[in-house]
Amino acid sequence: MKRVLLGLTVLILSLTPAWAEKAPQKVIDLANSDLVALGMDAMIVEAVKAENAKGKTLDAIKQRDEKWKNTPGIDSDMQAMMDSKLGAHLRSIQNKMAFLSEIFVMDNQGANVSMTDKTSDYWQGDEAKFKESFKGGAGAVHISDVEFDDSTQAYLVQVSVPVKDGGSVIGAITFGVNVDEI
Repeated sequence: MKRVLLGLTVLILSLTPAWAEKAPQKVIDLANSDLVALGMDAMIVEAVKAENAKGKTLDAIKQRDEKWKNTPGIDSDMQAMMDSKLGAHLRSIQNKMAFLSEIFVMDNQGANVSMTDKTSDYWQGDEAKFKESFKGGAGAVHISDVEFDDSTQAYLVQVSVPVKDGGSVIGAITFGVNVDEI
């Protein structure tokens, strides 16, 4: 019995990510200052308000999410999101803050509004980055652990902050912060 318990303990410990590293203090400070302020950027707020006004159903979002995940490369809808006025604005933010590997903005259901690069899925609403930053309309800052990102080939921390229209949380924005560049 002791051998079985020891074997199970070793198995469980081997599956637990012991290498998970917390975000450096520089990232935490950046998240709670410059990045949280971008959640109130007028162009971002207006784009999220416009997307929310479309009244998309969650079923329609999930259907688009399935198509998105099964689309190799970038289709015309994805390209339009990157080439939009907001996409250009996000890239200008990224150019000013070279340590940002990606930026994407989500509506009040976690669906992408715009992005600098293609995300792995369209709907972020079931993920911590959206759930913790939107927080059911209460809003909060969410900072992930440091993780290796295959698409950028870099160690990133995802920082997600609420998008606010006045005092109302209307969406969220996620920033991929390259910890080696900050």
